[in-house]
Amino acid sequence: MLPTGLKETQIRDSSNQKVHPQPMEETANQNPENPEGLVSKIFTNISSLKSAYIQLQGAHTPYDPDKIEAADKLVIAELKNLSELKHCYRENNPKLTSASPQDSRLVAEIQEQQNLLKTYEVMVKKFQSQLQTKDSEISQLQQKIQESCQKQVKLEKKLKLRGLSAKESGELEDKNEFFSVELTPDFFTSVVDDAYKAIHDFSKPLINMMKAAGWDLDAAANSVEPSVVYAKRAHKKYAFESLICKRMFSGFQEESFSVKSDNLPVSKEGFFHQYLAIRTMEPLDIVSQNPDSIFGQFCRSKYLVVVHPKMEASFFENLDQRNYVMGGGHPRTPFYQAFLKLAKSIWLLHRLAYSFDPKVRVFQFNPGSEFSEVYMESVVKNAVVDEGDQNPKVGLMVMPGFQIGGTVIQCRVYLSGMKCID
Repeated sequence: MLPTGLKETQIRDSSNQKVHPQPMEETANQNPENPEGLVSKIFTNISSLKSAYIQLQGAHTPYDPDKIEAADKLVIAELKNLSELKHCYRENNPKLTSASPQDSRLVAEIQEQQNLLKTYEVMVKKFQSQLQTKDSEISQLQQKIQESCQKQVKLEKKLKLRGLSAKESGELEDKNEFFSVELTPDFFTSVVDDAYKAIHDFSKPLINMMKAAGWDLDAAANSVEPSVVYAKRAHKKYAFESLICKRMFSGFQEESFSVKSDNLPVSKEGFFHQYLAIRTMEPLDIVSQNPDSIFGQFCRSKYLVVVHPKMEASFFENLDQRNYVMGGGHPRTPFYQAFLKLAKSIWLLHRLAYSFDPKVRVFQFNPGSEFSEVYMESVVKNAVVDEGDQNPKVGLMVMPGFQIGGTVIQCRVYLSGMKCID
């Protein structure tokens, strides 16, 4: 145990002793990235930017809005990365009063990349402007398409009404919309061929029903034109085709085609309207939609003259169908539907004939007329003239002829007294 005096002395000395602080360890500061690493990152970003820029260019040919938008976002992302590198460099590398050659080289490279960056920014803005322009053009085109579709619907409705209504104004709102079919002699000839085929097609079921009903076909054919000398018995079918043709084309030279109407004048455009309105429609659909249209009236009137009451009674054992037609109806029987196809083909031919300017002229020859190679065509191709008759005569006119300006479409005839070469 220390003496009291000594203890106090030690305490006093210790209290007077100075404490010298020890040096603290410096914390490691985050050193900024070295210049070489920064430049390496810049080059990497520039390469990525070039790739994105190429994608942006490629998206314009062909024009693809989705690809353009994706490439645009990629370019913007790379530009942001370069901008961040630029700010990082400026923060960690304040402007030096004196720089080493190595630092000067790095600064020059950075400035070059910054200039390139500005160029890409300008190009991106340019492409964004082009993209907005394309979007605007697409919107305008879509609007035009919608307007065109609406206009087409309105025109189709007007065509339908004009083709099926008894009132024909003959006014065109836009001629280019309607005259998509070129009115030429060749086109009219094709419609004439269709009409003749329709006559031939309807004569087949008519003859078959006459056979089934017990008709004497020889006597019936001779009653059409008694003086005809047929080369073959099978050629007597032309007598029935001739009868159908004669009755179907009765009144063809009149604008009304022997159909009573409100006598409103119809222009050639109005006739062409009617032709276009029904040329692709089923005839039964036409008369079902508007039984009393001028076409519906035409069908009823022609049926009553083509199909004789005695003939119809022998076919169906009654006149119910005839009475239904006379009452303003259009039966859905197969026989009447076959007739409607014939009626439509003749009606279309008439509408088209009056669409020409000047209108088409129809001509025909009576039995006994001398054969003319200019105006006539024999329906029998392998027929030859009898040795004793150098001037063959017309026995039956099976289809009338037509003249369009200087173009002649020959009428089709059956020559009497001809011989066939097998």
